[in-house]
Amino acid sequence: MLSKPESACFVIADISGYTGFLAGVELEHAQDIIADVMDTMVRRLRPPFRLAKFEGDAAFFYAVADKVDGSALQDAVEAAYFAFRKRLRNISQSTSCACNACNRMQDLDLKFVCHHGEFIKQKMSGRDELAGRDVILVHRLLKNGVNERLGGHAYVLYSDPCIRAMGIDPTAQGLVEHRESIDIIGEVTCWVCDLEAAWQQENDRQINQVTREAAAAVIEFDIAAPRPAVWEHFTQPGLRPKWRAADEVRETSQSGRRGVGTVNHCMHGPHAIIEEVLDWRPFDYLTISTLLPMPDAPKVIMSYAFLEGKPGATHIEIRLARPKPKDQAFLDHVGAEFQKTITAEIEKLRQMLEGQDGAPAAVEEPMLPVPAERFLTQPARTNLPT
Repeated sequence: MLSKPESACFVIADISGYTGFLAGVELEHAQDIIADVMDTMVRRLRPPFRLAKFEGDAAFFYAVADKVDGSALQDAVEAAYFAFRKRLRNISQSTSCACNACNRMQDLDLKFVCHHGEFIKQKMSGRDELAGRDVILVHRLLKNGVNERLGGHAYVLYSDPCIRAMGIDPTAQGLVEHRESIDIIGEVTCWVCDLEAAWQQENDRQINQVTREAAAAVIEFDIAAPRPAVWEHFTQPGLRPKWRAADEVRETSQSGRRGVGTVNHCMHGPHAIIEEVLDWRPFDYLTISTLLPMPDAPKVIMSYAFLEGKPGATHIEIRLARPKPKDQAFLDHVGAEFQKTITAEIEKLRQMLEGQDGAPAAVEEPMLPVPAERFLTQPARTNLPT
């Protein structure tokens, strides 16, 4: 039988400066560095994306979907880029090696291309490959004129079909229109986000997190599912009612993108629990203020922290901020009931996510490159001239 076309969101993450980096450096350390940062980036994108294959200095991902959660896609791409930059910085600070590869690792950067369209699967060399016009298009969009506009900064390029599938207003979110002319296909309208600017904003943004040490109480759980999957079930309005005791979640955001300042009305019949997002760090933590529909209820501040657990698992910490003295009695009154309720809800979420974990994969994903991590502590042995 012929394969049926499927709709998907495609993402290609491409390492910039790869060829120049490899020229004249110690290959064993260069390969360690590339494998390490590629591993870091890939693990931030899947899920929600599935790795189709590695393509030299790039990785090709896709997620089968007719529609895309615009906030979730942008968060996933930015989280992957931020993790890439932090990993490069951490490696540089940790290594004592003075080889060319370790000295020049900061020359590496990332660019992303995102597109939405159709594909079919075809069997090649014993594995499924993605094929179709849109698969070709997303690859052709890698060769573009964005660098001339941004001066070589990291960026993400969204095609207009991807923007429509995301259901967002690109100008309201600060994206810049860009057009590319592709042979045979014709002109393609795209939208650009400057990831270097996003990285600087991330570094400058003030942290607002209830730490474990400063919390009045910490409620902990473990779920055998990756952090991005757990995160999206905690944050996406369409997913939260599937496991939390709410009829629906009504989300309001000025720009249309979920994050700091987003207000949620968690509806319980005619009553609403009102949440405001105070800090938003996918997929690490979020901090919210919660106002219960009760007389004289104070706002309760809490952070949801999502930590790496066992391989492929997430450790969740719900950290409640210490209340003002006048609010202590109220928190004592509702605290036990909250813990009882959230424990039952997390158990439902655990069953949902861990049940999905055993589902058959759409394709056999490539193994991730394994870094030797030698460069973190040991200088390279090389015969290259100094």
